[in-house]
Amino acid sequence: MNRNAFFKCLAASCLCCAGFAVSAQTAGKYTVGASLLTQQHPFYIELADAMKKQAAKDGVRLDLSIANQDLNKQLSDVEDFISKKVDAIILSPVDSKGVKAAVLKAGAAGIPVITVDIAASGVAVVAHVATDNYAGGVKAGELMAQATAGKGRIGVLHYPTVQSVVDRVEGFKKALSAHPQMKIVSIQPGITRAEALTAAQNMLQAHPDLAGIFGFGDDAALAALASIKAANKLGQVKVVGFDGMAEARAAVDKEPAFVGVIRQYPDQMGARAIGLAVAVLAGKKVDKLNPVVPGVYTAARQ
Repeated sequence: MNRNAFFKCLAASCLCCAGFAVSAQTAGKYTVGASLLTQQHPFYIELADAMKKQAAKDGVRLDLSIANQDLNKQLSDVEDFISKKVDAIILSPVDSKGVKAAVLKAGAAGIPVITVDIAASGVAVVAHVATDNYAGGVKAGELMAQATAGKGRIGVLHYPTVQSVVDRVEGFKKALSAHPQMKIVSIQPGITRAEALTAAQNMLQAHPDLAGIFGFGDDAALAALASIKAANKLGQVKVVGFDGMAEARAAVDKEPAFVGVIRQYPDQMGARAIGLAVAVLAGKKVDKLNPVVPGVYTAARQ
């Protein structure tokens, strides 16, 4: 991905500025199918709610399906959308590589595909809207370096089949590369909170001198915090997370070991995904890459 192209479009950060406004009369004839990764996470609940609100505002019929982190379910969703002859499809892929065939099939049927939050790998879509995950990963690494005084052994809880998480981890590694006394000693998958808890416990057992854990998402970070508490290492191990939903922000406020979380804005992403679909269907030119700048949430402590 061309990083210059990525940041070039940051200025067009709202739908109205991007020229996405269309009349209700024009938009009313459109049906958009959307298959989302999950509804078991507050991020995706907020994303879906924003999509519903924007669809209602634009007069678009939204056919929403939840893949429940099951690639076969998502592929079936897309098949169903194609058979229903929807006008556009929005995907948050369960597996970035695994959705390639589905995207190609939709394209062959003349249905434009837009990805949101998670990119598709190895196949072109008409537009992608997401957090700048690489930049967010860099911010996470910088926050970890600050919390650990630029030294120590670090663990990472990963979701390696999802491109957005891969980008976060790569950004995190990049930031830590500026600190020669910091070393990533363990990268383990922890997709669900239960899996992340087990992975974090394993890290702490294998590396008793661990100084920090980066969780790719809120569930992973909260699981890391729980494992650190159970190991009585709150004074030793720092946690940095990613997503920034209410539960994670509350934990940052309460627990000094949870030093901060990179904050995403799913409401903006959901609204923009619908806006992009409407714009494409109205024949408007849209940017291929539509980034949402992440924030950093830390507690104000004396």
